[in-house]
Amino acid sequence: MAEHLTDVGVVLAVLLGAVVVLPLAAVLLRRWVFQRRGGVVECSLRTLPLDGAPGPWRLGIGRYKGDELHWHRAFGLRVRPRQVIHRRGLVVSNRRSPDPAEAPGLPPEAGIVEVRNGEQRVELAMSSAALTGFLAWLEAAPPGFPVDLS
Repeated sequence: MAEHLTDVGVVLAVLLGAVVVLPLAAVLLRRWVFQRRGGVVECSLRTLPLDGAPGPWRLGIGRYKGDELHWHRAFGLRVRPRQVIHRRGLVVSNRRSPDPAEAPGLPPEAGIVEVRNGEQRVELAMSSAALTGFLAWLEAAPPGFPVDLS
């Protein structure tokens, strides 16, 4: 009887390990695949509704894909982006440093930029180097792309 309980305990330990390790491995593999393709930056995002308080900051990665910035949650399994920011018609309406209350949840020395594209309003927080790259990506828009870096 004691041997049977030990066998059950081993099986449960292996199953519990698989429940913890497999999703973590999948998240790490997903991130590795994104980074291998290039054009990836660590980038936190929060939505700014037209009325009410802004949403919470969500840690993620941004991947430049042509004239779009695809934003993915850092700890997700989903391959499709959660948010797509189109370069055409994008307006940078504010650039600031994080408030002291925001800083602990953001990348070190982050800069924050507010962008609008029609009804879509979001804030992006990223390192100063990544922010410089983001602004350069906007400025490098092809002729005829209305981009406003106010």
